[in-house]
Amino acid sequence: MNTKKHDLISALKYAFPITIPVLIGYIFLGMAYGILMKAKGLDTSLAVFLSLFAYCGSMQYTAINYLFLAPFNPLYALVLTLMVNSRVAFYGISMASKYKSIGILKPFLIFSLSDETFSIVCSHNIPENINKKAFYFFVSFMNYCYWNIGTLLGCLIGSFITFNTKGLDFVLTALFVVIFTEQWLESKDHRGALIGLLCSIPILIFKTNIFIILAMILIFLAISIIYKYNEDGKIYE
Repeated sequence: MNTKKHDLISALKYAFPITIPVLIGYIFLGMAYGILMKAKGLDTSLAVFLSLFAYCGSMQYTAINYLFLAPFNPLYALVLTLMVNSRVAFYGISMASKYKSIGILKPFLIFSLSDETFSIVCSHNIPENINKKAFYFFVSFMNYCYWNIGTLLGCLIGSFITFNTKGLDFVLTALFVVIFTEQWLESKDHRGALIGLLCSIPILIFKTNIFIILAMILIFLAISIIYKYNEDGKIYE
């Protein structure tokens, strides 16, 4: 077995167990999304197409009621999409150094950077014997596959089973809470988490997505200040 193939297999074996929580979450999230799409009378091909080529879970959920079932308004669709997905821009800033020399895989890694993938790639300490580029790719690719498999299963289930889907979209919020709790327990420094909570208070009070951008700006400024005055240049231990 040549060295390159061995590195890929080692990276895959190391990455897969780490993505198992995402596998469980994405299968159920994707299924819930597929079921909701079918429950609203939308076609399976549309659900699968969006998961394959958009791959933006929260926006896919939002689009069901606010884009597909609402009067067509391109400007509203653009603004809403930018607001819901604006957080990805902040992910990109923090991932710039990790993906800087990634090579041909870079476009796919940028496209597939989800909340959960970011959480794994950003916070995980990769052993020296594991190829980092391969690890980044396998984590991103496997999470991408989990979501699409879940979507397809949900559409198939939704085609044959009819039940009350009220509250089903809450699974996305539940997954965010689980990820936040897990990172809180694993991290010794909770400044980043506390900053996120405090800056998100306007969203909780006014219950509107317009404050997502404001919250992101506040989080970025607060973390930038901490980063500047932290001696070792790190926010999280």
